Amino acid sequence: MTELHVYEPKADELAYTFGGRAAVRRIRPGEALRVYTEDCFGGRVTGVDTLPTRVVEFPFLNPVTGPFHVEGAEPGDTLALHFVSIEPARDWAVSSTFPHFGALTSTSHTATLQPPLEERVWVYELSRDAGTVRYRARNSDFVVDLPMDPMHGTVGVAPAAFEARMTITPDAHGGNMDTPELRAGVTVYFGVNVDGALFALGDGHARQGHGEVSGVAVEAAMRTTLVVELLKGVPTPWPRLESDEFLMSTGSARPLEDAYRISQHDLVTWVGGLTGLDELDAYQLVSQAGEAPVGNVCDTNYTMVAKVAKRYLRGAEAYDGVHRRLREIAAVVRGTA
Repeated sequence: MTELHVYEPKADELAYTFGGRAAVRRIRPGEALRVYTEDCFGGRVTGVDTLPTRVVEFPFLNPVTGPFHVEGAEPGDTLALHFVSIEPARDWAVSSTFPHFGALTSTSHTATLQPPLEERVWVYELSRDAGTVRYRARNSDFVVDLPMDPMHGTVGVAPAAFEARMTITPDAHGGNMDTPELRAGVTVYFGVNVDGALFALGDGHARQGHGEVSGVAVEAAMRTTLVVELLKGVPTPWPRLESDEFLMSTGSARPLEDAYRISQHDLVTWVGGLTGLDELDAYQLVSQAGEAPVGNVCDTNYTMVAKVAKRYLRGAEAYDGVHRRLREIAAVVRGTA
């Protein structure tokens, strides 16, 4: 039977960087982990009158739970995390606009002389039974229920070369990629940079539109269960995701076109390696069969995702079928939860 570890951090145990922090627990490959993660505001924004800039001090934004040391993980390996379940821990969530943050306002990188956006908070009611999040306009009686689609905006491992990166920054180590593709049932792969990998996760979203255009999703505390696996001697250059239907590559950079190029380049080379296609044949297949959903377009780096349906790859299995095996373990974990 798969061993299940449970970890619920205290407020002072939350991390705000990837790297530069000691592990909070040790996990063996093949084991499962159930964790509590706080929302990006640390649970401090509780109503429309608690403005984030008044209750959250920078840089204490976007806390993550962890890091967790994976026994046997070494640089050059690949860490696989399979998300068994991602469930909101509360029956409410929040979103906001920020002055000088988001895709449609001036920022420190795009400096203009226009006034900053108003800081405004929205509170969402979450219904697990209905599977919805309820949007209420602040300045009218407009109300609409949106499908709940829980995901983690931030997950990653410690960077290489003794770096410590703020959790709001996505890069080759993972981080704040903010892709709605990272939902339950998905396996995410990271290249290991330091002994133990030191992975962490947080920034739960009850749902998020592609791009996270305002810079803030439906931010929710989560209770998440995942299974950990280690692929020895297998490199992974950028975070990759696998669902039952798709293979996905990510790229994070500025400008956005470079994030796009990174993700597409990784998917083309990945598909070529799996199928035996040469570079240009793989390029042509991804060009015609691929999709390109946006991760985030607001953070210190931007994230793009390149994805292709596995049905077009004639049975080729990524990482020797580890996603399929982890799905089988996940079914056992769900049965004992």
